[in-house]
Amino acid sequence: MSSRPSPEQPGDATARAQAVLREHRDSIDRLDAILVYTLAERFKQTQAVGRLKAEHDLPASDPVREARQIERLEWLSKEADLDPEFAKKFLTFIISEVIRHHEKLQK
Repeated sequence: MSSRPSPEQPGDATARAQAVLREHRDSIDRLDAILVYTLAERFKQTQAVGRLKAEHDLPASDPVREARQIERLEWLSKEADLDPEFAKKFLTFIISEVIRHHEKLQK
């Protein structure tokens, strides 16, 4: 009797690949949920900032802080091995939404 494993059947490799694919997709789904809940929490905080700015007649936008945040995110993205241009576009979009919300609160 041979102790060598039998040759892999084509269906075995496909089944294993499908199982690994499911694991990756499950992980992606969990990460998507984390992103959504994190963004929701971030917007709760920025809404509080917007209300404070409106109450004290402060400008909706803070270009110096926004530039620092973009610079910080670019650095973090490099540390995380994420495309810095993508990260910059993402934060720029978020900042524009925050400013839009702050401007609505000031009306």
